Amino acid sequence: MDNKNEKAATGSRTTAEFDWTGFLLRLAATLVLILATYNPSGWSFAHWLQNGFSNSGLGPEHFVVGVIILIGWVILLTATQRSMGTFGLILEALLFGGLVWLLVDFGVLDIDSVSEFTWIILIILSVMLAIGLSWSHVWRRLTGQFEVDDD
Repeated sequence: MDNKNEKAATGSRTTAEFDWTGFLLRLAATLVLILATYNPSGWSFAHWLQNGFSNSGLGPEHFVVGVIILIGWVILLTATQRSMGTFGLILEALLFGGLVWLLVDFGVLDIDSVSEFTWIILIILSVMLAIGLSWSHVWRRLTGQFEVDDD
């Protein structure tokens, strides 16, 4: 049974498939990690850690959660760096920076407070990392070439 018939028979996705659902799942994962690390609402690991320092209440739970968040960041940043490279990340940052500038200039975005600007930056960072996680799939679709690590 070939891959298409096998997929139709089982109703499941193959690992080679990539679609908007896959991208949105990656975006959700990056948003969770970024907003769990820090966000202006006051409900984040950074705020929890700061409260622990000020109340002399740091414990093993802070350490374990910190290590889990660090593991998530290492995975995200390593995968993004490997798929896009430094030049690709710079181009991506320039594109999103230009889009924010354009939207502010057109009056679509109104960045009156540090909090608003921080939320925009956090969302853009999430989108950039989700694109980085998805880039190998996009590259394969655009060019037909697979990206393989030589390590």
